[in-house]
Amino acid sequence: MKAEITLPTAEFTQRFSATRRGARLARHLALHQLDAWGIPYGSDLSDSTAVIVAEFTANAVTHGRVPGRDFELRLTLAPTTLRIEVSDPRGEREPEPRPPAPEAEDGRGLQLVEALATSWGTKDRLIGKTVWAELTAP
Repeated sequence: MKAEITLPTAEFTQRFSATRRGARLARHLALHQLDAWGIPYGSDLSDSTAVIVAEFTANAVTHGRVPGRDFELRLTLAPTTLRIEVSDPRGEREPEPRPPAPEAEDGRGLQLVEALATSWGTKDRLIGKTVWAELTAP
């Protein structure tokens, strides 16, 4: 018996400058793309996507930046799953959730990703790495 292959219903890929402005633009465009796919602004899936894209792109700009190199955002919407991928050129620095200091103003982003995503992780690329998360799509 042959295995059935399910192809993604929609895909969006865009490169951005590795700046705070690029990270902000990536988040805005991700939500705009979801809305174009019928996932409205303010829905649970849209809000969760905003948090995850914001965290992954901020990390790409802060920890994965290599001067002169961009980062890439890819969204893939399948019938039951939204996959978010952010790729940056720094493969030796993988994200690692760890408890932040009680007084710290940052360091909680990956804990939010763990709480919102059904699964997440990293994968190597020829140059750099990809950090991905999956959410259940309606």
